[in-house]
Amino acid sequence: MRGLRLPALPATFADRPVPWSLVSCFSEPVLTCVRPRRCYPRLMLWPPAPRKSLRRELPGVRADVDAWCAEEGIARPSDTLIAGFYVPMAAWVAEHVQGRTLVLGINGAQGTGKSTLSRLLQRLLERSHGHRAAILSLDDLYLTSAERLQRAHAIHPLLATRGVPGTHDVDLGVRVIRGLRQGEPVALPRFDKATDDRVPVAQWPRWEGPCDVVIFEGWCVGARPQRSEDLKEPINGLERLEDASGEWRWYVNRELGGRYQRLFAEIDLLVMLRPRDFDRVYEWREEQEARLRSAGGGERVMAPSAVRRFVMHFERLTRFMWEEMPSRADAVVYLDDDHMPARVELQDA
Repeated sequence: MRGLRLPALPATFADRPVPWSLVSCFSEPVLTCVRPRRCYPRLMLWPPAPRKSLRRELPGVRADVDAWCAEEGIARPSDTLIAGFYVPMAAWVAEHVQGRTLVLGINGAQGTGKSTLSRLLQRLLERSHGHRAAILSLDDLYLTSAERLQRAHAIHPLLATRGVPGTHDVDLGVRVIRGLRQGEPVALPRFDKATDDRVPVAQWPRWEGPCDVVIFEGWCVGARPQRSEDLKEPINGLERLEDASGEWRWYVNRELGGRYQRLFAEIDLLVMLRPRDFDRVYEWREEQEARLRSAGGGERVMAPSAVRRFVMHFERLTRFMWEEMPSRADAVVYLDDDHMPARVELQDA
């Protein structure tokens, strides 16, 4: 390594002695760091795949990711992120398949990049490992608009807003995952957020043949309910003004502790995407709406004040998941303020 100029360490790790080794198999130097507690800094976020595997895969992956990003109209990840995060993460998922259909749960608040990560993993799993992966989004399991309005009238007005436990067709999700596990032809649900309603069943895409991996992503995928005593005090303006009695949050918590646990029990491997704080969730959701406004989005595009109110629906459970889930998730990916992975922690085997 004589004459090689190493990049500066991320601030989080700059004051700690780190044993570095160079993997020279890409257009950029990729540095690996073997750390106790299976915690990996940004230059090699995920435990690296074997050197031979990296050398074989990366040149083709780079071109494939370029093409995929162009098709999707999204920014291309850096070479370092491709080599140090996406490729070894896909290899990590593939190692867990072991001759069965693996259900990978991806949990993350709004704006954390769950959908993009899911689609890129789907591509890498098929290209590099020969595994067919289906994607199921929790958002595509929403009840119809009519069903949610019925619950809003019968139980609580806040249930008209899609998102929280109690606004999904849990039985549909269970049927889809089990059908994919059994290799049956399955219609994958679709929900149209522009119309705030479910796409007609005849328009759902069909999955045919074996499925090696089901990527199940959503903001509260894998969540567990809070204790009853933790529900008493409202945590934001929405709960204080529109759920003063606590009826809505009690109902959401009961739903989460009941039928949703049957759905989440299907998960074999759980990954959590964790932003720095809840301000980032507001900020990232507002970024999405701002892009829609600039593009002439339409009547359903939210103003900044409406965005803040909307995100409040998810605040209680999101904050609780950040406290409770990291200790049991198989992997936690900590994100920086630019939505990018900054640190990964894996559960020890």
